[in-house]
Amino acid sequence: MYPRLLIHTKKIEENAQWVVGQARALGLTVTGINKNTCQNPDVAQALLRGGVDAIGDARIENLKKIQTLDCEKWLIRIPMPSEVENVVKYADLSVNSEVSVIQALDAAAARHKKNHQIIVMVDLGDLREGYFDIEDFCQSMETILTLTHITFMGIGVNLSCTGAIVPTVETYEKFALMQEALKERFGVSCPITSGGASSTFYMIKDGILPQCINNLRVGELILYGTDVSNHLWYPELHHHTFILETEVIEVKDKPSVPIGKVGKDAFGNEPVFEDKGIRHRAICALGQQDTDPEGLTPLDPDIEIIAASSDHLILDITDCPRKVLPGSIIAFRCNYGAGLHANTSPYIEKIIVDGSEGL
Repeated sequence: MYPRLLIHTKKIEENAQWVVGQARALGLTVTGINKNTCQNPDVAQALLRGGVDAIGDARIENLKKIQTLDCEKWLIRIPMPSEVENVVKYADLSVNSEVSVIQALDAAAARHKKNHQIIVMVDLGDLREGYFDIEDFCQSMETILTLTHITFMGIGVNLSCTGAIVPTVETYEKFALMQEALKERFGVSCPITSGGASSTFYMIKDGILPQCINNLRVGELILYGTDVSNHLWYPELHHHTFILETEVIEVKDKPSVPIGKVGKDAFGNEPVFEDKGIRHRAICALGQQDTDPEGLTPLDPDIEIIAASSDHLILDITDCPRKVLPGSIIAFRCNYGAGLHANTSPYIEKIIVDGSEGL
Protein backbone atom coordinates (compact mmCIF):
# COMPACT_ATOMS: atom_id res chain seq x y z
CA MET A 1 0.00 0.00 0.00
CA TYR A 2 1.24 3.47 -0.86
CA PRO A 3 2.17 5.96 0.34
CA ARG A 4 4.27 4.24 2.97
CA LEU A 5 6.92 5.32 5.45
CA LEU A 6 9.96 3.08 5.85
CA ILE A 7 11.35 3.40 9.39
CA HIS A 8 14.92 2.13 9.74
CA THR A 9 15.06 1.13 13.40
CA LYS A 10 18.61 -0.26 13.28
CA LYS A 11 19.91 3.09 12.07
CA ILE A 12 17.97 4.82 14.85
CA GLU A 13 19.45 2.41 17.40
CA GLU A 14 22.97 3.13 16.14
CA ASN A 15 22.30 6.87 16.27
CA ALA A 16 21.16 6.48 19.88
CA GLN A 17 24.29 4.52 20.77
CA TRP A 18 26.53 7.29 19.47
CA VAL A 19 24.59 10.13 21.13
CA VAL A 20 24.37 8.27 24.46
CA GLY A 21 28.08 7.44 24.31
CA GLN A 22 29.02 11.09 23.81
CA ALA A 23 26.73 12.18 26.64
CA ARG A 24 27.82 9.51 29.13
CA ALA A 25 31.45 10.43 28.63
CA LEU A 26 30.54 13.68 30.40
CA GLY A 27 28.29 12.04 33.01
CA LEU A 28 25.01 13.01 31.33
CA THR A 29 21.86 10.93 31.02
CA VAL A 30 19.76 10.96 27.85
CA THR A 31 15.98 10.85 27.65
CA GLY A 32 14.99 9.60 24.21
CA ILE A 33 12.12 11.65 22.81
CA ASN A 34 9.89 9.64 20.49
CA LYS A 35 6.92 11.97 20.00
CA ASN A 36 7.83 12.41 16.32
CA THR A 37 6.64 8.85 15.62
CA CYS A 38 3.55 9.07 17.85
CA GLN A 39 5.52 6.76 20.17
CA ASN A 40 5.89 3.92 17.71
CA PRO A 41 6.78 1.00 20.03
CA ASP A 42 9.39 -0.40 17.61
CA VAL A 43 11.19 2.95 17.59
CA ALA A 44 10.93 3.18 21.38
CA GLN A 45 12.59 -0.23 21.65
CA ALA A 46 15.34 0.88 19.25
CA LEU A 47 16.01 3.90 21.50
CA LEU A 48 16.23 1.65 24.54
CA ARG A 49 18.58 -0.78 22.79
CA GLY A 50 20.67 2.27 21.94
CA GLY A 51 21.03 3.00 25.64
CA VAL A 52 18.74 5.92 26.46
CA ASP A 53 17.88 6.24 30.15
CA ALA A 54 14.18 7.04 29.71
CA ILE A 55 11.58 7.53 27.00
CA GLY A 56 9.71 10.84 26.68
CA ASP A 57 6.61 12.02 24.88
CA ALA A 58 4.38 15.09 24.87
CA ARG A 59 1.13 13.12 24.93
CA ILE A 60 -0.21 10.68 27.50
CA GLU A 61 -2.05 8.83 24.72
CA ASN A 62 1.34 7.94 23.27
CA LEU A 63 2.88 6.84 26.57
CA LYS A 64 -0.03 4.42 26.97
CA LYS A 65 1.31 2.56 23.91
CA ILE A 66 4.55 1.60 25.68
CA GLN A 67 3.29 0.67 29.14
CA THR A 68 4.66 -2.86 28.74
CA LEU A 69 8.19 -1.57 28.11
CA ASP A 70 10.47 -1.74 31.15
CA CYS A 71 11.70 1.85 31.21
CA GLU A 72 11.08 5.17 32.89
CA LYS A 73 8.51 7.24 31.01
CA TRP A 74 8.49 11.04 30.95
CA LEU A 75 5.65 13.36 29.98
CA ILE A 76 7.55 16.30 28.47
CA ARG A 77 4.63 18.65 27.89
CA ILE A 78 3.25 20.35 31.00
CA PRO A 79 0.03 18.49 31.89
CA MET A 80 -3.50 19.65 31.29
CA PRO A 81 -5.44 19.78 34.58
CA SER A 82 -8.02 17.44 33.03
CA GLU A 83 -5.46 14.66 32.51
CA VAL A 84 -3.74 14.43 35.90
CA GLU A 85 -5.24 11.01 36.68
CA ASN A 86 -3.75 9.55 33.52
CA VAL A 87 -0.46 11.38 34.06
CA VAL A 88 0.19 9.68 37.39
CA LYS A 89 -1.03 6.39 35.93
CA TYR A 90 1.04 6.29 32.73
CA ALA A 91 4.02 8.61 33.35
CA ASP A 92 6.70 8.12 35.98
CA LEU A 93 7.76 11.76 35.67
CA SER A 94 6.23 14.91 34.22
CA VAL A 95 7.53 18.41 33.57
CA ASN A 96 5.50 21.18 35.23
CA SER A 97 5.26 24.94 35.65
CA GLU A 98 1.97 25.58 37.50
CA VAL A 99 1.52 25.03 41.24
CA SER A 100 -2.20 24.33 40.90
CA VAL A 101 -1.54 21.52 38.43
CA ILE A 102 1.22 20.06 40.61
CA GLN A 103 -1.19 20.10 43.55
CA ALA A 104 -3.74 18.25 41.40
CA LEU A 105 -1.06 15.70 40.49
CA ASP A 106 -0.29 15.29 44.20
CA ALA A 107 -3.96 14.58 44.93
CA ALA A 108 -4.21 12.15 42.01
CA ALA A 109 -1.05 10.35 43.11
CA ALA A 110 -2.51 10.01 46.61
CA ARG A 111 -5.64 8.43 45.16
CA HIS A 112 -3.47 5.96 43.26
CA LYS A 113 -1.34 5.34 46.38
CA LYS A 114 1.90 6.26 44.63
CA ASN A 115 4.42 9.07 44.31
CA HIS A 116 4.81 11.05 41.13
CA GLN A 117 8.12 12.61 40.09
CA ILE A 118 8.27 16.10 38.62
CA ILE A 119 10.76 18.40 36.96
CA VAL A 120 9.94 22.09 37.34
CA MET A 121 10.50 24.00 34.12
CA VAL A 122 12.26 27.35 33.97
CA ASP A 123 12.38 29.81 31.08
CA LEU A 124 15.79 31.06 29.93
CA GLY A 125 14.45 33.25 27.13
CA ASP A 126 12.73 31.02 24.58
CA LEU A 127 9.44 32.18 26.15
CA ARG A 128 7.57 28.92 26.08
CA GLU A 129 6.80 27.15 29.38
CA GLY A 130 8.54 27.67 32.71
CA TYR A 131 9.32 30.14 35.48
CA PHE A 132 10.98 33.27 34.13
CA ASP A 133 11.48 35.08 37.44
CA ILE A 134 13.69 33.48 40.11
CA GLU A 135 11.66 34.92 43.01
CA ASP A 136 8.41 33.63 41.50
CA PHE A 137 10.10 30.25 41.08
CA CYS A 138 11.23 30.14 44.72
CA GLN A 139 7.80 31.15 46.04
CA SER A 140 6.22 28.27 44.13
CA MET A 141 8.90 25.87 45.36
CA GLU A 142 7.88 26.64 48.95
CA THR A 143 4.52 25.02 48.20
CA ILE A 144 5.78 22.26 45.93
CA LEU A 145 8.25 20.95 48.51
CA THR A 146 5.45 20.42 51.05
CA LEU A 147 3.47 18.03 48.83
CA THR A 148 3.55 14.47 50.16
CA HIS A 149 2.97 12.50 46.96
CA ILE A 150 5.18 14.59 44.69
CA THR A 151 8.90 13.90 44.39
CA PHE A 152 10.84 16.93 43.19
CA MET A 153 13.56 15.64 40.86
CA GLY A 154 15.02 18.86 39.54
CA ILE A 155 14.61 21.61 36.98
CA GLY A 156 14.48 21.69 33.21
CA VAL A 157 14.49 24.13 30.34
CA ASN A 158 13.20 24.19 26.79
CA LEU A 159 15.08 26.09 24.10
CA SER A 160 14.87 26.52 20.31
CA CYS A 161 11.32 25.18 19.83
CA THR A 162 9.24 28.37 19.67
CA GLY A 163 11.48 31.40 20.15
CA ALA A 164 14.30 29.73 18.15
CA ILE A 165 16.77 30.67 20.90
CA VAL A 166 19.98 28.72 20.36
CA PRO A 167 21.66 27.62 23.61
CA THR A 168 24.91 29.34 24.56
CA VAL A 169 27.09 29.30 27.65
CA GLU A 170 25.54 32.65 28.64
CA THR A 171 22.03 31.21 28.25
CA TYR A 172 22.65 28.77 31.10
CA GLU A 173 23.91 31.31 33.65
CA LYS A 174 20.34 31.78 34.89
CA PHE A 175 19.88 27.99 34.99
CA ALA A 176 22.81 27.73 37.38
CA LEU A 177 21.47 30.62 39.49
CA MET A 178 18.15 28.86 39.94
CA GLN A 179 19.92 25.73 41.15
CA GLU A 180 21.93 27.85 43.59
CA ALA A 181 18.75 29.53 44.85
CA LEU A 182 17.21 26.13 45.61
CA LYS A 183 20.29 25.10 47.57
CA GLU A 184 20.56 28.34 49.52
CA ARG A 185 16.88 28.79 50.39
CA PHE A 186 15.68 25.22 50.82
CA GLY A 187 18.80 23.08 51.10
CA VAL A 188 17.55 21.19 48.04
CA SER A 189 19.73 19.86 45.25
CA CYS A 190 18.56 18.72 41.82
CA PRO A 191 19.18 15.07 40.91
CA ILE A 192 18.13 15.98 37.36
CA THR A 193 19.07 19.20 35.60
CA SER A 194 17.56 18.74 32.14
CA GLY A 195 19.26 21.41 30.09
CA GLY A 196 17.62 21.10 26.72
CA ALA A 197 17.32 18.96 23.63
CA SER A 198 19.08 18.26 20.33
CA SER A 199 20.01 21.94 19.93
CA THR A 200 22.16 21.76 23.08
CA PHE A 201 24.14 18.71 21.96
CA TYR A 202 26.63 20.75 19.92
CA MET A 203 28.00 22.06 23.23
CA ILE A 204 29.12 18.52 24.07
CA LYS A 205 30.92 18.27 20.73
CA ASP A 206 32.54 21.69 21.21
CA GLY A 207 33.53 20.99 24.84
CA ILE A 208 31.55 23.96 26.22
CA LEU A 209 28.59 22.28 27.95
CA PRO A 210 28.03 24.00 31.34
CA GLN A 211 28.39 21.78 34.41
CA CYS A 212 24.91 22.80 35.58
CA ILE A 213 23.42 20.32 33.07
CA ASN A 214 23.26 16.55 33.61
CA ASN A 215 20.44 15.47 31.28
CA LEU A 216 19.36 16.12 27.70
CA ARG A 217 16.03 15.25 26.09
CA VAL A 218 17.00 14.18 22.58
CA GLY A 219 14.66 13.40 19.71
CA GLU A 220 15.59 14.93 16.35
CA LEU A 221 19.31 14.22 16.61
CA ILE A 222 18.77 10.50 17.27
CA LEU A 223 15.86 10.02 14.89
CA TYR A 224 17.15 12.08 11.95
CA GLY A 225 20.85 12.75 12.63
CA THR A 226 20.32 16.51 12.40
CA ASP A 227 20.00 19.64 14.54
CA VAL A 228 17.89 22.05 12.51
CA SER A 229 18.19 24.86 15.08
CA ASN A 230 21.95 25.08 14.59
CA HIS A 231 21.90 24.01 10.92
CA LEU A 232 23.97 20.93 11.79
CA TRP A 233 24.14 17.64 9.90
CA TYR A 234 26.14 15.19 12.02
CA PRO A 235 28.39 13.01 9.78
CA GLU A 236 28.65 10.39 12.55
CA LEU A 237 24.92 9.67 12.33
CA HIS A 238 22.48 8.09 9.90
CA HIS A 239 20.17 10.54 8.11
CA HIS A 240 18.12 8.26 5.85
CA THR A 241 16.12 6.89 8.76
CA PHE A 242 12.63 7.79 7.55
CA ILE A 243 12.03 7.18 3.84
CA LEU A 244 8.65 8.11 2.37
CA GLU A 245 7.60 6.20 -0.75
CA THR A 246 4.69 7.28 -2.93
CA GLU A 247 3.13 6.18 -6.20
CA VAL A 248 2.98 8.13 -9.42
CA ILE A 249 -0.56 8.71 -10.75
CA GLU A 250 0.10 10.90 -13.81
CA VAL A 251 3.00 11.62 -16.16
CA LYS A 252 2.64 14.37 -18.81
CA ASP A 253 4.53 17.17 -20.55
CA LYS A 254 3.20 20.57 -19.48
CA PRO A 255 4.28 24.22 -19.31
CA SER A 256 6.33 25.13 -16.25
CA VAL A 257 4.24 28.25 -15.50
CA PRO A 258 0.45 28.14 -14.87
CA ILE A 259 -1.70 29.90 -17.45
CA GLY A 260 -4.30 32.51 -16.54
CA LYS A 261 -5.01 35.03 -13.79
CA VAL A 262 -3.00 34.18 -10.66
CA GLY A 263 -4.67 34.26 -7.24
CA LYS A 264 -3.78 32.28 -4.14
CA ASP A 265 -3.46 28.55 -3.72
CA ALA A 266 -5.56 26.36 -1.42
CA PHE A 267 -3.46 27.43 1.57
CA GLY A 268 -3.59 31.16 0.95
CA ASN A 269 -0.12 31.39 -0.58
CA GLU A 270 0.89 33.15 -3.78
CA PRO A 271 3.04 30.61 -5.65
CA VAL A 272 5.96 31.65 -7.82
CA PHE A 273 7.09 29.45 -10.73
CA GLU A 274 10.23 29.70 -12.85
CA ASP A 275 9.65 29.60 -16.60
CA LYS A 276 11.63 26.62 -17.92
CA GLY A 277 9.44 25.94 -20.92
CA ILE A 278 7.74 22.59 -21.38
CA ARG A 279 8.74 20.08 -18.72
CA HIS A 280 8.16 16.39 -18.13
CA ARG A 281 6.07 16.25 -14.95
CA ALA A 282 4.77 13.57 -12.62
CA ILE A 283 2.02 13.73 -10.03
CA CYS A 284 2.24 11.53 -6.92
CA ALA A 285 -0.57 10.50 -4.61
CA LEU A 286 0.73 12.48 -1.65
CA GLY A 287 0.04 15.94 -0.29
CA GLN A 288 0.10 18.38 2.55
CA GLN A 289 -2.50 16.37 4.45
CA ASP A 290 0.08 13.58 4.63
CA THR A 291 3.40 15.33 5.18
CA ASP A 292 5.35 18.58 4.89
CA PRO A 293 6.44 18.64 1.22
CA GLU A 294 9.11 21.24 1.96
CA GLY A 295 10.79 18.71 4.26
CA LEU A 296 11.11 16.04 1.56
CA THR A 297 14.26 15.39 -0.46
CA PRO A 298 13.96 13.04 -3.45
CA LEU A 299 16.44 10.17 -3.24
CA ASP A 300 16.92 10.65 -6.98
CA PRO A 301 18.80 13.98 -7.23
CA ASP A 302 17.48 14.50 -10.77
CA ILE A 303 13.90 14.83 -9.51
CA GLU A 304 12.63 18.21 -8.30
CA ILE A 305 9.55 18.94 -6.20
CA ILE A 306 7.57 21.72 -7.87
CA ALA A 307 4.44 22.12 -5.77
CA ALA A 308 1.94 20.34 -3.55
CA SER A 309 -1.75 20.61 -2.77
CA SER A 310 -3.67 18.74 -0.09
CA ASP A 311 -3.28 15.40 -1.84
CA HIS A 312 -1.15 15.89 -4.96
CA LEU A 313 2.66 16.22 -5.13
CA ILE A 314 3.94 17.60 -8.45
CA LEU A 315 7.44 16.69 -9.60
CA ASP A 316 9.71 17.78 -12.44
CA ILE A 317 11.18 14.54 -13.83
CA THR A 318 12.61 16.00 -17.06
CA ASP A 319 16.21 15.22 -16.08
CA CYS A 320 15.47 11.87 -14.45
CA PRO A 321 17.33 9.14 -16.40
CA ARG A 322 14.91 6.34 -15.49
CA LYS A 323 11.53 5.97 -17.12
CA VAL A 324 8.76 7.12 -14.78
CA LEU A 325 5.23 5.87 -15.48
CA PRO A 326 1.92 5.76 -13.59
CA GLY A 327 2.55 3.14 -10.91
CA SER A 328 6.24 4.01 -10.50
CA ILE A 329 7.43 4.52 -6.93
CA ILE A 330 9.29 7.70 -5.93
CA ALA A 331 11.19 7.78 -2.62
CA PHE A 332 12.03 10.78 -0.42
CA ARG A 333 14.15 11.35 2.66
CA CYS A 334 12.15 13.03 5.43
CA ASN A 335 13.44 15.77 7.67
CA TYR A 336 11.98 16.20 11.17
CA GLY A 337 8.90 18.12 10.04
CA ALA A 338 8.08 15.85 7.11
CA GLY A 339 8.58 12.78 9.28
CA LEU A 340 6.41 14.22 12.04
CA HIS A 341 3.44 14.68 9.71
CA ALA A 342 4.01 11.38 7.90
CA ASN A 343 4.13 9.46 11.18
CA THR A 344 0.92 11.16 12.28
CA SER A 345 -1.01 10.68 9.03
CA PRO A 346 -3.47 7.75 9.07
CA TYR A 347 -3.17 7.61 5.27
CA ILE A 348 0.47 6.50 5.34
CA GLU A 349 1.42 2.91 6.12
CA LYS A 350 4.35 2.54 8.50
CA ILE A 351 6.87 -0.20 7.70
CA ILE A 352 9.62 -1.16 10.15
CA VAL A 353 12.92 -1.90 8.39
CA ASP A 354 15.75 -3.67 10.23
CA GLY A 355 19.37 -3.46 9.24
CA SER A 356 21.58 -0.39 8.68
CA GLU A 357 22.69 -1.21 5.15
CA GLY A 358 22.23 1.32 2.39
CA LEU A 359 22.12 5.10 2.73
